[in-house]
Amino acid sequence: MTRNIMDYAIITFGILLVSIGTYFFLMPNNIAAGGVNGLAMILNKHIPALAVGTSMFFMNIILFIVAFILIGNSFGARTIYASLLLSGLVRTFEVIFPHNVPFTNDILLELFFGILIQGAGMGIIFNKNASTGGTDIIAKILNKYFQMNIAKGLLLSDIVVITLAAFTFGLQEGLYALMAVTLNAVVIDRMIEGLNSCIEVRIISLKKDVIEKFILEEIGRGATTYYAKGSYSKGDIQVLCTIVDNREFIKIKNFIKVEDPKAFVSVTDVFETLGDGFKTF
Repeated sequence: MTRNIMDYAIITFGILLVSIGTYFFLMPNNIAAGGVNGLAMILNKHIPALAVGTSMFFMNIILFIVAFILIGNSFGARTIYASLLLSGLVRTFEVIFPHNVPFTNDILLELFFGILIQGAGMGIIFNKNASTGGTDIIAKILNKYFQMNIAKGLLLSDIVVITLAAFTFGLQEGLYALMAVTLNAVVIDRMIEGLNSCIEVRIISLKKDVIEKFILEEIGRGATTYYAKGSYSKGDIQVLCTIVDNREFIKIKNFIKVEDPKAFVSVTDVFETLGDGFKTF
């Protein structure tokens, strides 16, 4: 229960980032960077009385049914929460902070910061098995049934929105939208990798047992011992291997520095770890 509440709190933070990036940076510059929010911007251009937040709300209703049927109850419930909150926040911003004029005259600068904020938020949301609705749902379906990378699936599904944006706002804005969607895919990929990244540490030391005890009891992580043979020494050696996060690695490194400064330590970045003590399948 506590973990579920924490997940929703993290999703809420991600939604706040997406709404800020969309409303304050992309919308004033007519950058329809894909998704339901991009379609809502296009509709708003043709029908000014139809608010972007309101359009997002009604378009997502249709896609909710698809999420429940093809992806499952958990993803569908979280997506409903995320998309309703996102459309609600955008609508709230429209009422409380009317913002139709860009902050600066540099559209590239605003596109960069808008996508950086929005992409970070979407990465956080995707990492918690949710989405902001719209074409995000299509990307998640492609990921589940065709093993397509989420960011690439999102890019593919947004091509139609970009084409409509080019016809609605002009070729230049359409090209900016294409740039935004491409950059967004990269940011989402890197964000998901960063959130799930760990460090694999291999240690060869004469004080292997002392270091192993520290990892098990003080760090609270598991470890594995490999038996190997040194190519130069021809002697039998033991390689201690563990997977930890960055803060835990610093503690281990400082401990080894004191206990055995001559130890051999190799470090490898791990972008995802599944199983006991880490992310579940």
